[in-house]
Amino acid sequence: MAAFELRYARAFQQVTAAQGMNIDAVRSQLADFAATFDTSRDLREFLLNPALPQADKLKVLDALAGRVGLDKTVRNFIAVLMDHGRMHSLRDITAEYSTLADEASSIADVEITSAKPLESNERNLLENKASELAGSKVRVTWSEDAALLGGAVIRLGSSVYDGSVRGQLQGLKTHLAGA
Repeated sequence: MAAFELRYARAFQQVTAAQGMNIDAVRSQLADFAATFDTSRDLREFLLNPALPQADKLKVLDALAGRVGLDKTVRNFIAVLMDHGRMHSLRDITAEYSTLADEASSIADVEITSAKPLESNERNLLENKASELAGSKVRVTWSEDAALLGGAVIRLGSSVYDGSVRGQLQGLKTHLAGA
């Protein structure tokens, strides 16, 4: 990731925090716009075309912002990226913003893998345990892996908490091999 992407993301995160904006709403608006930008070849070519006047690009941005309900601050941020020729990095800047916003609001990303689909009470229990381990709120990405045989694995940053049957069997195997 280029240093300028972090600078833009940090500046935008500071602005949204100072304005007390809802992080999830901003993240969603940026992600939606980035997805539209990525999937619409015509929009991408139009906004990236250096031969077109900036005023024309802003008119298109305003029309799109009105149609999809972009907050004025989000719209202005995208306009700054357009003006500075940084639209090609919108996806990376958006990802960096998301990370910075999470850090500022003390939200940790956690991956929880279970051997089978979990009931909502089981999910809540694991999510609470992950939050306790992180010492903060968590955003959980759920997945399933039948190879775990039972239990679950929690990945929090570089730490892995293995409560799976497979992990216990591997631990037992290692213990018996060392005996």
